[in-house]
Parts: sequence; C-alpha cells; structure tokens
Amino acid sequence: MNESRRYIEEDEIDLVELFRTILKRKWFIVIFTCIVTLGAIIFVYIKIPVYEAKALVEIGSYKTDNSNSNSNSNSNSNSNSNSNLLLDNATQLSKKLNVIFIDAFKNEKDKKASISSIDIPKRSNNFVEIKAESISNELAIEELQKVVSYIQDKHKRVLEDIKKNRELEINNITKQIKNIKTKELGFLDEEINLAKTNLDSYKRDLSEIKKEIKSQKKENPTFAALSLMEKRDLNAQIRPLEKSIIELKSKKNKLLTTGVNTLIEKKNKIQLMLQPYNYRNSEVVGKIITNDYPIKPKKKLIVVVAFVTGFILSIFLVFFIEFVQNIKRKENDETH
Repeated sequence: MNESRRYIEEDEIDLVELFRTILKRKWFIVIFTCIVTLGAIIFVYIKIPVYEAKALVEIGSYKTDNSNSNSNSNSNSNSNSNSNLLLDNATQLSKKLNVIFIDAFKNEKDKKASISSIDIPKRSNNFVEIKAESISNELAIEELQKVVSYIQDKHKRVLEDIKKNRELEINNITKQIKNIKTKELGFLDEEINLAKTNLDSYKRDLSEIKKEIKSQKKENPTFAALSLMEKRDLNAQIRPLEKSIIELKSKKNKLLTTGVNTLIEKKNKIQLMLQPYNYRNSEVVGKIITNDYPIKPKKKLIVVVAFVTGFILSIFLVFFIEFVQNIKRKENDETH
C-alpha cells in the first residue's frame, strides 16, 4: 500500500512538473503556434487556387433492326437496348482517353489546365465522367471541352460510316430488284410465252387430228389408226408443256412475292433507319458543372491542421528544451 501510494505521489509530482514547464514557457508555445499558423495562412493565400470543371458524357447510339442486326453491327459497339447499339465501349473509351489526355501530359510543366480524371460511373456502361482542373473555371471548361470534342468527332465518323454502309446496302438491294425485274422475270416470261406458243400449236394439231379421225374412221381405218397414234404423241407432249407452264408461273409468282417483295421490305426498313432521329452522337448530360470556389487549396483545413501541428510541436520542443537544460544542470552540479 505504501509503495503504491508513493508511485501515485511521484506521478502527481510529474504531472505538476509538466504543467509547470508548459506554463513556464507558455509564450514560446503561443508564439511558435502563431508563427506556424501565420505561415499556413500566408501559404494558402499565396498558393494559386485550383478550380474544377466536370462533365458527364453519354455515349451516343444508333437504332438498328433486330432482324438485320448482323449487317449493321459495329466492332466497337455494345448493346444498349433491344434496338439500340452504342457507338463505343465505355471501358475501352475511358482507357484510351486516359492515355491521350492524362498520361501523355504527365511530364509537362507549367500547364495552366489539365484533365485530372476520366472514369466510368458505377453500374453504368454508357457514361463517362470527365474532370478538369485549372487556375480558372473558364480554362477548366476549355480543357474539358477538348475531350468532349474528341469523343464527338470520333463517334461522328462512326455514325457517318454506318450511314454510308446502309446507303450502300440500299443501292445493292435496288440493283437486285432491278436485276430480278429486268432479267430473271424477263427470262421467265419468254419461257412461259414460248411454252404457251408450243402448247397452242400442239392443241391446234390435236384438234385437226380429231377431226380427221372422225371423217376417216369408216372410210380408211388404217389412216385412222395412224392418226390415233399421232394423237397419243401430241397428248404426251401437251401434258409436260402444261406442267412446265404451271411451274414457270409458280416460279414467277414466288420470285415476285418472296423475292422482290422481301427485298422491297428490307429496303424500306433500312431507309427508315436512315432517318436523323435514329442517330444520336455522344453529348454532355445537362451542362458542364463548375464551382465558384476553388477545390485547392482547402484554406480552412490547412490553417486548422497547421494550428494543431504548431501547438503540439511547440509543446514537444518545450519538453525537449527543458530536458536538455536539466542534463546541463546535472553536469554542472556534478562538476561543482
């Protein structure tokens, strides 16, 4: 009990000594803290303020017909909905922009404006968030607009290529329709007309033979028998011709319905896809966001941190000085 009481008394004495030391050099603590704080205040007011501008860019898209999606596909596209395709992949676009607008300018000094970050918002595959920093909002907006313009120019070329491919496809379909109407249908009509002419000729001959058989059946049985054989030959030739005409007409109708009409329908769909409202270039959502106050330096935070740091450091220095002086006193006492 006595020992524990003695330890407590020693601790109390130590705490009292500590407070005495602090009070003894209180002006040093005040002055040192004020100097550090004043230095921080001067720093934040001398430091050039940095402003930030940011924009959310929505990647453009174009509409396509699902039944014809293969012909309208693009190597850099992602599916955005059942009938929309994105002009670019957000992840790949973000990586490319980081290389062009951030990595390429890392070693460049005395730059008044720069792109600070290009990221993809969480749970999104069709947006890119861009941030720019500068000594003024105007310069930050100007720097950010360079990235936006780059994206829009890139995607504008993609849209133009898609339109050209669709126009080319329409021209090819038009040529196919013309070829069917002028050549394939023309050949079929010629074959049908030729078959009809031959059929009419065979039918006239058959009609004449029938008349001859009736008139000579009793008078000349031999000739009548020959006429019957000729009749059978004509019937044998007429039946294939009739069948051929039916098949040719069926082929013609099929070519018109499933051939020409299908191509016309396909052409109309592509022409509909060429309408301007089916194409949307990448654009900034809303407007570029800026703030009236700079993001750097954070004046209040720096001053508060400097004040706390100066206060703690001054107390440490007071104890250190006191410790050094105590050592010198002991050395002097020992020598005397």
